[in-house]
Amino acid sequence: MQIYWTKINDIIEETPEVKTFLLNRPEGFIWEEGSHTHFALEGFNAGDKPNRSLIRHMSISTLPDENTIGITTRIREQCSEFKSLLRNLEIGNEVAIFKTHSNVPLKREDKSVYLLSSGVGLATFRPLVLDYFERADKINQIHSLNIESSNDFLFTNLFESAPDKKFTAEFVDNRKEYYEKVKTLAADKDGLFYVVGSDEFLVQNIELLREQGIKPEQIMLDKHEQQLPEFLSLDLSV
Repeated sequence: MQIYWTKINDIIEETPEVKTFLLNRPEGFIWEEGSHTHFALEGFNAGDKPNRSLIRHMSISTLPDENTIGITTRIREQCSEFKSLLRNLEIGNEVAIFKTHSNVPLKREDKSVYLLSSGVGLATFRPLVLDYFERADKINQIHSLNIESSNDFLFTNLFESAPDKKFTAEFVDNRKEYYEKVKTLAADKDGLFYVVGSDEFLVQNIELLREQGIKPEQIMLDKHEQQLPEFLSLDLSV
């Protein structure tokens, strides 16, 4: 396993609770849209065993051609020890990234793509949308739907409806409206539905999509392959 140590070159305050840490791109570090990585703070590998409290699984919110690695995360006032350390990081501090993989690359199958996310989960979809804007072939359209109860919506300069590009972006601040809109989107029985958020959010979306006749193979989750059956083989007869 290769560990890439790199420095923070910028910190962007996206909203009062969300920051993006932009990291220098180490030589030889590669990734694709929809990738996640293990993000670790100094000292995580100082002992005999890795200190797991200093490691988190994070989505990369940038594309390689932006030449910087973006890690976008929510840091609440009351937060974990890891997030508290993260809050105090400064430009120039070193962090480590390793074990990078994409579970949700953009599928180009001449179908419509629906991006369903909760809160900062939208960061996973930012590179997919950028990739689509650069190359739209074999995708009918993209529709993004994000729920954020705080009303501090992320990346609104990118997630803005553009009919000429066949791209729709919607933000809602309550579950009732969100799930009504998901039902409407699920009228497309041939679409591809990408879902990113908490495990509870995933389960609720999968149940709703399955009830609307969407098949498990049409639902993309940011989970390792061995974890997918746990979510996608829900027994709807109960």
